[in-house]
This record gives sequence, C-alpha cells and structure tokens, in this order.
Amino acid sequence: MTRFALPVRLLLVNQFGVNTGFYLLIPYLATHLGEVGLSAATIGVVLGVRTLSQQGLFLLGGSASDRLGPRRVIIAGCGLRAVGFGLFALGESVTVLLAASVLSGLAGALFNPAVRAYIAEEAENRAEAFALFNVYGQAGALAGPLLGSLLLLWDFRVSALVAAGIFAVLTIAQAAVLPARPAPPRRGTVLDDWRESLADRRFLAFTCALTGMFVLQNQLYLVLPLEVERLTGSAHAVAAVFLVSTVATLLLQVRVTRALGRMARGRAIALGLAVMGIGFAATALGHVGSFGGITPVLVAALFLSVGLMMAHPFVYELIPEFGRTGLSGTYFGVFYLASGLAATLGNAAIGWVFGVSGWAASLLCVAVGLGCAAAVTWLHRRGVLTARRPETAR
Repeated sequence: MTRFALPVRLLLVNQFGVNTGFYLLIPYLATHLGEVGLSAATIGVVLGVRTLSQQGLFLLGGSASDRLGPRRVIIAGCGLRAVGFGLFALGESVTVLLAASVLSGLAGALFNPAVRAYIAEEAENRAEAFALFNVYGQAGALAGPLLGSLLLLWDFRVSALVAAGIFAVLTIAQAAVLPARPAPPRRGTVLDDWRESLADRRFLAFTCALTGMFVLQNQLYLVLPLEVERLTGSAHAVAAVFLVSTVATLLLQVRVTRALGRMARGRAIALGLAVMGIGFAATALGHVGSFGGITPVLVAALFLSVGLMMAHPFVYELIPEFGRTGLSGTYFGVFYLASGLAATLGNAAIGWVFGVSGWAASLLCVAVGLGCAAAVTWLHRRGVLTARRPETAR
C-alpha cells in the first residue's frame, strides 16, 4: 500500500469497510423482513428494488463522477448508504423499507463507478491498485457476514445501525482525506457523453467479450451452491466454497497480478477467462464419476477464483483507456450496467439449464469461459485492446 498516495490507500481500506458494512446486513435482510411480517412477494420486491436501483443507475453514477468529480460522488454515495441502512433499523413499514432499498441501491450506483474512476486516475500502477482493491473487498466480504452473525445475537437493528455507522465513518474519512478539487471542465451534455461511450465500437466489443466474466463469477452463488446441495443433500457445506474463494484471493491476488504484469493485457484477460471456464469441467465430471464429496465443486471454485484474479485487475486497468480524458466514470458506468444485465440474463439461462441437467449447465459454463476468452484473444490480435484512439479523434 505504501507505493500509493494517501487518497488511494484510503479508498483501498474504504473497500474493506464498504463490503464489511454491506455483507453484515444484506445477507440477513430477507430473514428480518420475514420476521416483521412481510410476505415472500413483498420481500422480493424490497430486495429487487435495491438491486434495480443500483444496477440500473450505474450509468448515472458514472456520469455524476465525470461531471462533479469522483470525490463528491464517493462522499455522497457513502452518506446515502449510511442513511439507507439506518432506515432499515428504524422502520418496519413497507414505505420506509422501500425508501431504504432505493437509497441503498442509489448509493452503490454512485460510489462504485466513482471509486474505480478515482483509482484509475490517481494510481500510477492501476493493475496492482485494482488487485489490492479486490483483496480488501474480499476481506470485507469475509468479515461482514461473521460480524453480522455476531450482531444478530442482539438484534437485526443493531446490525443495521452498525452498518450505517461504518458508512458514516467512511464518509467522514473521505471528506477529510480525499483532496478537494474543482469540478472538471465539461463540453456538451450528459447525453452527449452517453452517446459517445455507446458509439465507441471498440469499447462495446470489449464489454460484450467480458460479459462472460460476470456470468461465471455469479455462478459462485448459483451453480456451485446447487452442486453442493446435490452432492451432500445439505446447503451448509456451501460455506466451504466461499472459504476457498476468499482465502485464495487474499493469498494469491497480488502475486498473480505481479506475475502477469509483463504479459499483454489481452492475453492475460483471455487466459483468466479460460481458467474460469475450465474450472467447471470439474463439476461436469462430478456428474459422471465419483470424486469424493464436494471436491469437484471446490476445484471449480478455486479455478473460478484464480481466473478472476488473472483477469479482473487488467480489465479495470483497460476500461479508462478507451475513452477520452474525463470520461472514466461514464465508461465504468456503462461497463457496470452491461455486466449487471449480462449476469442477470446469464443466471436465468444457466439456472434453467441446470433444472434440466446439472451436467449440461456445467458444460455451458465451460463454453462461456472459452468462448469469451476466444473473443478477447481476437480483439487483442486486432489491436483493439492496445491501440488507444488519439484525443483529437474523439
């Protein structure tokens, strides 16, 4: 961390706090809503509103980062998340819970693209910065549920207030440490920025080729837990899958990024996607042979994690390179929006196939990984991922 300036270091620690606060509350929210008397349909609406508010507004958050400066948007996003999580503690009416969901989702839509745009602009070594960013995020994702389970011994409201407090502290720290700068000069309108990013064929081709990364990453929450339940008859062993993924990331992420640092970015990303896909060959083989308990699932989880470590930092390093200076937030917003849609549609398709045949679902995941790896390789050979368009051409 000492290689980076203080604001970047703060945002790395900030990611640990963000994930800790998020995961100590959200995994237990559905249970709490059921306990206060909401129907399953209403619980689905409340949870869905939060997801839709975040995924659907990423583009807005990215544009706000470009127009107002990432510092302001990061602070506003964390402040809104503190208010939203506080509302989960204070209210039980559907109106209050929906308001909490909207604010929490909007907060994520604001600070997620802005934080990445800030790191992309300020870090000298983007790939290594995003590798550390992933490490801190994984550590928070591990700490959050553990802390949440302890706080639930008292009450869900205590968990919600602690989560809100974490985001409030992060907001104060950001206001104190991130340097205040004037809003960047702008030309044209927000719609012009959107049209410019959506008309960038190079960027759209890259984004489409990377949809497989998010589709496969989400199988950590779909195919792999279903496979664990199929093999053991219980969902409790799913914790082992997340433990493998988290520990592998904490131990290997920075080392993997440094090892691939001299490789062409397109090749590193393609290799990572291929590794992610190949891992699901283990679960496919688990349907035709005996490998001892959940071993195939753990192997798939390890391959999935390692492949993601290989690709993820370099993907985030490349995104700002497609657009002109001052559009990093918008490009991150478009990328996040597309990845959210891809993950939703991919989960629906893979889930449907799994209902027919778990073996076929695993093979589909292999095909997604290898197909997207081939697409990235083709883009690399065409020079799409290495040749940046000159400023005057934009």
